[in-house]
Amino acid sequence: MPCEVSALNCQAPGSTEKVAYGDLCNGGEKTKGLGRCWTLPCHPGVTMAIPVFILAGLLVHCVFLVSIFDIYFSSPLVHGMTPQRTPLPPPAKRLVLFVADGLRADSLYELNSNGTPQAPYLRGILENNGSWGISHTRVPTESRPGHVALIAGFYEDVSAVAKGWKENPVEFDSVFNESKYTWSWGSPDILPMFAKGATGDHVYTFCYAAESEDFGAQDAAKLDMWVFDHVKSFFNSSRSNQTLFSALNEEKVVLFLHLLGIDTNGHAHRPNSREYKENIKKVDEGIKEIASVIDSFYGNDGKTAFILTSDHGMTDWGSHGAGHPSETLTPLIVWGAGVNYPQKVTSQFFEDNFLQEWKLENLKRLDVNQADIAPLMASLIGVPFPLNSVGTLPLEYLNNSDHFKAESMFTNAVQILEQFKVKMSQKKETTLSFLFTPFKALSDSEQTNFLKKARLYIQQQKYDQAVSLCKTLINLSLEGLSYYHTYDRLFLGLSIATSFVGWTTYVILVIIKTHTNLTKTVQTHNKESTVLFYGFAFVGMIIAFFLLIQTCPWTYYVYCLLPVPVWYAVVRELPVIQGLAANLLSLHVGRSIGFFLVCTLGIEILVFSFFYRSTLTVGLLVFAGWPVVTQLWVQAKTRALIWTLLCVFLAIFPLMPVVGREPNIPLVIATGLLTLLISCFSLTSLCKSGNKYKNNEDLKVHFYQMLSIALSTYVVSSTHDSLKSKQGLPVLNQITSWMTLVSSSVLPLLSPTFLFQRLFSIVLSLMSTYLLLSTGYEALFPLVLSSLMFVWINMEQEALQHYGLSGKSKLAVFNFAYATDITRFRQLHLDDVRRSYFFVFFIVTAFFGTGNIASVNSFDPASVYCFLTVFSPFVMGGLLVLKVVIPFVLVSCAFEAVQVTTQLSSKSLLLIVLVISDIMALHFFFLVKDHGSWLDIGTSISHYVLVMSLTIFMMLMNGLAQLLTTRRLELPRRTKHHSM
Repeated sequence: MPCEVSALNCQAPGSTEKVAYGDLCNGGEKTKGLGRCWTLPCHPGVTMAIPVFILAGLLVHCVFLVSIFDIYFSSPLVHGMTPQRTPLPPPAKRLVLFVADGLRADSLYELNSNGTPQAPYLRGILENNGSWGISHTRVPTESRPGHVALIAGFYEDVSAVAKGWKENPVEFDSVFNESKYTWSWGSPDILPMFAKGATGDHVYTFCYAAESEDFGAQDAAKLDMWVFDHVKSFFNSSRSNQTLFSALNEEKVVLFLHLLGIDTNGHAHRPNSREYKENIKKVDEGIKEIASVIDSFYGNDGKTAFILTSDHGMTDWGSHGAGHPSETLTPLIVWGAGVNYPQKVTSQFFEDNFLQEWKLENLKRLDVNQADIAPLMASLIGVPFPLNSVGTLPLEYLNNSDHFKAESMFTNAVQILEQFKVKMSQKKETTLSFLFTPFKALSDSEQTNFLKKARLYIQQQKYDQAVSLCKTLINLSLEGLSYYHTYDRLFLGLSIATSFVGWTTYVILVIIKTHTNLTKTVQTHNKESTVLFYGFAFVGMIIAFFLLIQTCPWTYYVYCLLPVPVWYAVVRELPVIQGLAANLLSLHVGRSIGFFLVCTLGIEILVFSFFYRSTLTVGLLVFAGWPVVTQLWVQAKTRALIWTLLCVFLAIFPLMPVVGREPNIPLVIATGLLTLLISCFSLTSLCKSGNKYKNNEDLKVHFYQMLSIALSTYVVSSTHDSLKSKQGLPVLNQITSWMTLVSSSVLPLLSPTFLFQRLFSIVLSLMSTYLLLSTGYEALFPLVLSSLMFVWINMEQEALQHYGLSGKSKLAVFNFAYATDITRFRQLHLDDVRRSYFFVFFIVTAFFGTGNIASVNSFDPASVYCFLTVFSPFVMGGLLVLKVVIPFVLVSCAFEAVQVTTQLSSKSLLLIVLVISDIMALHFFFLVKDHGSWLDIGTSISHYVLVMSLTIFMMLMNGLAQLLTTRRLELPRRTKHHSM
């Protein structure tokens, strides 16, 4: 009686069934497909619906991924504080804020090769009229969080940024909101978020069209010229508009000029380019003109304060987002009413050597944190400090009485203390009294003592002691805010870690139970199962009750209750654990320890590769020696040699600089031509072989893919030339690029489902898109990677034969379409752990081979210039993600081929892959930092998010790979009509 592959229903315990590698198997004789029949023992309870298991796995991993944002990135904002303002009259009636987006500190302060300044007017200001320093930004160094820190005084959490780019995802106070009137000019990406968050109708915005933010434009400095021109015309028109004129002459007025040209030129041409430096000069001239216009308008009344700074810097390769000093060090120049004049010094100490390089060692440098600028602005014009500000007023910038400075610092301390008190009361209300642990350094009595003592010092005119005490109070309040903000972190972290360990243990048990012969089947008694179920249900109810009476958020229920079902599933498999333990004790101790050490070393290499890309090079060189160590080279010398050479070639990529730093368009074009040449040879060989499966329709598909490669190569070349000559992105090139992108997902489904023909079709389609997204050597990466994948498929066949698990198979005639329903075709072999590890390693190599994608600044906006040059964060981000995913898809499709050609269930190897990636994720979960530099904190969290996304992606990519390899779209054929 033949047995169908799709029907794998277990019979009585201990019975056997025959499973075919094809459609039908008759008594061990192969009737269709490739391979031979295997007789496997059945296990009751093994036939759990695979889709349910995958769905459960996806949900669990989504919880693990999202949890990190609740634990480390929850919003720090609190509401309900009372506004605090300095009681003394302010020195300035109005403030002008210039934000030169993307301006690096060194780009502004350093001198030209001939000794002249980059910005003569601003250089003159800091030498003769104002104070200067460096503003230290925090990760992520992006425009939105940078402006929020500058204007609202707090560091926006990542979860808030993810909720909206141009609007306020969370309510917060700002200097603009506290002002009497604010007029702002600049980018539509920045200005609206402060206008929308303001109470009342007193924040006015004037924005140019979003289409103006074009990286391929003739001159991005026109964005800044637009701002300067509109500000000048605004003041001119106000003379004939009495309402506007009166409003401009009010106190507490803010004028905000957002200058995006420098950032746009930096992305398009790099910060060391002529365009970037010329844009700085134009901004310098524009600021000089605006300052003159404003002083003239107000009759040089000396009541205007000016601030120039930047939201973030930029790397040498034109990107930002991470914590490199070129991104986090921004200029700060303050002058005008209430601001100190330059302070001459004979010596000053900083860890860097910038003072000598910039020839500013004799002028006192006053460094601040970016959030400190908000209280500085509030103090200068006398508005309440932003309610959510965590900045400390930099007193050295103020040119005012000691009394004013002391009162301002006292106001600053009270304003931050108010946040602490609200945060403490919120946490106290949602925690049982016997479980609540207060922040002892700022008890109610301590708070009262600090405030009374500081007020007494001010009354006694002991201003220095008052300022010192207020700074201590600010530091303690910030520590207390952090304490209550992270109050539940340990508790939630332990819950997630417990779930992690439980889930990984359960997956290992499923693998052992369903895909190996290491354990014997033991029937669980119904009575024991019932007791176990009610026991875990009782534990879950107790946890839920404690969360309920503390009015915890619903996400806490998910994180804290998740370990209950996970560990219930583990404990249910106790007989399997006992059987496994007995089996392991009978094994050779030395071999067991050796296997464990090799597995540990392999996973540690993967973890290290997230920090040091060169680790991948070491791993690939070890892979190169695999055929020699296992003696595979004896039976397949040619394949082993090609494998070794390709591993060595691929090992070069992790040693190369991160993509985007050194663009190389000729290499991209050469890669396109090489791909075209390889596809021509492939087409010729297929035609000569007279393959009966290759018809005219298949040849047409192959020809279309070759044409797509040729078009992509041409588009890359012509687009680069057009942008270089500042003629913008040609419309025809843009249309061709988008059409290529769309067709690349369809063309592989039109090709034959024979193994190498389908995989080669996938490579060609994805290469055409990847070429359009390439700017340098990375164009060659997927070509080398896919070549190695083809050899890997062949080498796994050799390994299968080497270990006596299968006979010699002819891969050339293997058809994916006949291998879709293989389940438990053979039991797992120890070598299958190695196969799964190879897959995970290749996936990590696909991610990190051409750059460190855990760092935002490794993305080069120039990669998307064939598709668009006008700034669009979500479209650009989507295209950059696609660029990262393409090598991922290539590896996943190759792994799918390895699974079906080695006669394995795709689910069994996927489970091993899950175990490896989950162990890696657990590593990074414990490596997440909440202290140290912001670069370290950001990197540790991004690593965890990346490896969790990797795990979820692998589960999704398994289905995508099956779709790409097994499905075929049939085009309607024309019917031939014969005349009678």
